[in-house]
Amino acid sequence: MAQIGYPRPVSELIAELKRLPGVGPRSAERVAIWLLQHDRANPMELAESIHEATQSVSSCGVCGFFSTVEGCPVCEDASRDVGQLCVVEQATDVLPLERSGVFKGFYHCLGGKLSPLDRVTPDDLNISALIKRVEQGSAAASEGEAMEVILALGSDVEGEATANYLAEMLAPHSCKITRIAQGMPAGGGLDHADDLTLLRAMQGRRSF
Repeated sequence: MAQIGYPRPVSELIAELKRLPGVGPRSAERVAIWLLQHDRANPMELAESIHEATQSVSSCGVCGFFSTVEGCPVCEDASRDVGQLCVVEQATDVLPLERSGVFKGFYHCLGGKLSPLDRVTPDDLNISALIKRVEQGSAAASEGEAMEVILALGSDVEGEATANYLAEMLAPHSCKITRIAQGMPAGGGLDHADDLTLLRAMQGRRSF
């Protein structure tokens, strides 16, 4: 007797859900069935939301954070401190820092970190734009005060290599380079840190 499986549309839905990070075969199956059978699932609204997000959300051309046609919520915030620029690996790293409420300056998202094994080189990261922003920010900072560039990168090997490279590249420019204190878990990134850890790491940053 042939084994009975899901109809093709259901199997394709499960296959697409399995492509999501952190979603295994069983989880994908449960989500697919829930979408098909639950009264509150609203699969069409979910599909429309995904479509709208992919069409209207892009990376800010200045800082790399999420932006829409209305603009970037960070870059357009006039209340932020132009004398501080926090460098992070990914756009998602901005969110835990914002939730902590400890940082009031601007951000710069690199789009990754140096990783020779993964063939990620400086040319693959948003580094040239960072240097330009530092040059412009130093001129806009308060008179007599150097712009502070805070390297808020992960404490793994790749994060350390990226921080060292950036410090070397920024050294000739008129800026103060600091690194968040190692209250961060070893081998971890900002997305795994709680608010208190981020607060202590930011307050305990040191000169690089």
